[in-house]
Amino acid sequence: MHDAFGRRINYVRLSVTDRCNLRCTYCMAEDMQFMPRRDLLTFDEIERLALHLVGRGVKRIRLTGGEPLVRKGIVDLVSRLTNLREHGLDEVTLTTNGTLLPELAADLAAAGIRRINVSLDTLDPARFAELTRRDEFDKVMRGIDAARSAGLAVRINTVAMRGVNDGELPALLAWCGERGFDLAMIEAMPLGDVSVDRKSTHLDLTEVRKLLQQRFTLSPSIHRTGGPARYFDVAETGTRIGFITPLSDNFCSGCNRIRIAATGTVYGCLGHDQKVELREILRAEGPGTLDDALDRLLAGKPLRHDFDIERAEPALTRHMSATGG
Repeated sequence: MHDAFGRRINYVRLSVTDRCNLRCTYCMAEDMQFMPRRDLLTFDEIERLALHLVGRGVKRIRLTGGEPLVRKGIVDLVSRLTNLREHGLDEVTLTTNGTLLPELAADLAAAGIRRINVSLDTLDPARFAELTRRDEFDKVMRGIDAARSAGLAVRINTVAMRGVNDGELPALLAWCGERGFDLAMIEAMPLGDVSVDRKSTHLDLTEVRKLLQQRFTLSPSIHRTGGPARYFDVAETGTRIGFITPLSDNFCSGCNRIRIAATGTVYGCLGHDQKVELREILRAEGPGTLDDALDRLLAGKPLRHDFDIERAEPALTRHMSATGG
């Protein structure tokens, strides 16, 4: 599949739920209103849609949320999707907050997951509780250990925030290096109404890289994962650090992805409301109509997002959890 700008679209971020068992302050409000479960795509519908997308050239699927592991039966869905490798899919991965990995890591590995991203913004249990509004730090640590024991490759995702966790970012990179984990640092994106002042906590990752280079030797890496992270090799640890910079260094020219919400709404861009609805098509129509809708989406996919940290209001009222991170 290609969009109107000639970009090849071969990566799908697929949300299976907008629900989450944490309430990270930069991502969600405390009193979130979640979608009725009846509105979510069933696993059969997700499998059919994924097979159709693989037939159109999709090579990677990342399961997201919300927190994807709170969806009942998620291991069964993972198994169904990893079986699409025989149709040309390269891999299925997922992003998780790690709280349910103690129970599910081994089963996920057995179902065909090979690598995961774990969201972790701090190594301080008190700060973790403040950021997530939940006291689950120890469970996340156990989950990461369970993932390692199951043979999963782990990348840590960290949202870098001024005045919040900026003082511990070098220590976090060292901690990842000691465990053989790659680390991705992310600039918070202005989506949805949340309790934090995004402008005051915004941290340009150019500053972070300079800070890290006072302690670590960073060299541009040829490593790619299909996502937007720009990687650097870390000489001291033998691992890598990636920087995801939607605000300070736009990466949209190389966009290769679309995002599917848990309800079957497909977005061409995280930062726009351009979309098509596939749920009713999946429930009532044939593959030709599905192709028509996807073609409309690709024809209208924006060249770039228009995130601007200087604006007082968020770029969209839609929270990240409703789109699929």
